[in-house]
Amino acid sequence: MSLDEGTTSARAALYDEQGRRTLMESVPIECRYPHPGWVEQDAEEIWRAQIEAVLRVVARESGGARSITAIGVTNQRETTIVWDRKTGKPVAPAIVWQCRRTAAYCNELAATPMAPRIAQKTGLVIDAYFSGSKIRWILENVPDARRKARDGELLFGNVDSWLIWRLTNGAVHVTDYSNASRTMLMDLESGEWEEELLDTFGVPRAMLPRIVPSSFVVGVTAAEHLGVEIPIAGIAGDQQAALFGQACFRPGLSKNTYGTGCFALMHTGARRPVSKHKLLATRAASTSEAEFAVEGSIFIAGAAIQWLRDKLGIIASAAESGELAGAVEGTGGVYFVPAFVGLGAPHWDSNARGMLTGLTAATGRAEIARAALEGIAYQTRELVEAMEADSGESLKELRVDGGAAASDFLMQFQADILGKRIVRPADSETTALGAAYLAGLAVGFFKGLGELEEFWRVQRVYEPAMGEQQREDLFAGWKTAVKRCRFG
Repeated sequence: MSLDEGTTSARAALYDEQGRRTLMESVPIECRYPHPGWVEQDAEEIWRAQIEAVLRVVARESGGARSITAIGVTNQRETTIVWDRKTGKPVAPAIVWQCRRTAAYCNELAATPMAPRIAQKTGLVIDAYFSGSKIRWILENVPDARRKARDGELLFGNVDSWLIWRLTNGAVHVTDYSNASRTMLMDLESGEWEEELLDTFGVPRAMLPRIVPSSFVVGVTAAEHLGVEIPIAGIAGDQQAALFGQACFRPGLSKNTYGTGCFALMHTGARRPVSKHKLLATRAASTSEAEFAVEGSIFIAGAAIQWLRDKLGIIASAAESGELAGAVEGTGGVYFVPAFVGLGAPHWDSNARGMLTGLTAATGRAEIARAALEGIAYQTRELVEAMEADSGESLKELRVDGGAAASDFLMQFQADILGKRIVRPADSETTALGAAYLAGLAVGFFKGLGELEEFWRVQRVYEPAMGEQQREDLFAGWKTAVKRCRFG
């Protein structure tokens, strides 16, 4: 079983011995926006949604919970939860990865002599995106939190640690290398919490979970939750889990996940990448030795389509955006830069804000919907170009997954604007699949990586059909729009 806790929903899925998904259930989770740029969730709601999704799957499985060999957990990364060790109650709302409340502090830190050392140790760009500054904010703004944390009364975890702690009734407090590498508190090379980083952010070591491999039995679920004890044997941040689920086990293989945000990862094997184009070095999910990936992160992708639906009301469903977009030949010069919470890679500009540009009296719902989908593809091209520049290699194909990867319009436009083949697998829920693979390998349910490579199946391939001149003209217009949203 895979527990896939994302930004907007918690899902649970079952997989058979051939890596085929047999059941999946999903429960929505609410995001709250108490101030401009702030994003929060209720950690208790995250737990309730996840266990409800699990129980729904168990109820549908003929053998019940006893037929589950092991559980793998994958999660929205960087989202920060601090809770009381004794009561198990969160001391503050979960600060979601998109939240920008610590941007001013991060900007100050980035201007200090410590900044190059942080980047060298962590492989990350100093930004509010990561967990370190979020923990610091909670300790500084929740009464008595700093003292309690210092005395070992409070625990920190990203969503993986929180769920495992709850599943084991507080018996296990762990995270894996892939999640820990996103906190800005772990030395990327050694895979250990780093004292200088902890001192910089003011985070007591007593709060932190133990770091373990991604494929590893960490404990068992408390029997009260599912009626039986089940080994928890896999942990990975959602994007590293998706890379694993896409069978990208070798250097040079790449995937892009189209979810709330957009995340492109290229596997670099045992070689730690060093980016010159503001991409991130991160730990890849692996079964034994340390493996790495280079990553580009887009904060707003599918969330832009949700915004069209929920805030503007110009579409009734996400699927309608593709239908509208395909109904017109182009946007008429309209560009939509969805910098609602700033821009991620390769810009890392927390001050940028969203912009619709090029509007005329002829602009209608279809042009705006098309511009929103095209904006996702343009951002992905920026990431791919940065990856190619860092690696010195040209991508032959991009494997895709996530909810928005189901859009034929978006995938074809992505192929066109990249000038590269886009490959969509038969199971696009590769985040959940990756967590199941990691758990299954740890308990011998799956034989090895070679077997998993054989399980990977193609559902559709999109070949570029756009002329070179049109491709470059459209992308030049995008780059102009990005400049405007950054500099006015």
